[in-house]
Amino acid sequence: MSLSEYVGMLVWTGAGAVLLIALMAIDSLFTGYKDMEEIKKGNVAVATRFIMKLLAQAYILSQSITTSYHLGEALIVSALSFAILLVLETLLRIGLRSVFGLHLDQGTKDGKMAHALMGGSFHITGALIIGACL
Repeated sequence: MSLSEYVGMLVWTGAGAVLLIALMAIDSLFTGYKDMEEIKKGNVAVATRFIMKLLAQAYILSQSITTSYHLGEALIVSALSFAILLVLETLLRIGLRSVFGLHLDQGTKDGKMAHALMGGSFHITGALIIGACL
């Protein structure tokens, strides 16, 4: 690899990391609790769901980087994919709450691992589907 290729790799990695942090911060605005506060308290359910959401976002980002020739394109595709994933996850949460009375955010905040795993699995499943479309 040449020096310019190393520099390019660092730029793409840095931009991806910044976008990932921004997307996770935006995502936390849509949960019924504050991720970092709950994780600091030792809430394993919140930490588990957070990790699953992070992996889902990282997968989408990796797919968009793999399929893009320009950094800007990769970042835009990732951001749009995040928006799609957020809408899908919100609709699923509303559906589960309406049909089954299942409140994923509250259950996760209360430390219920079943709620956390279900909510996190929606992110991962959505990321896999979205990633296949890129």
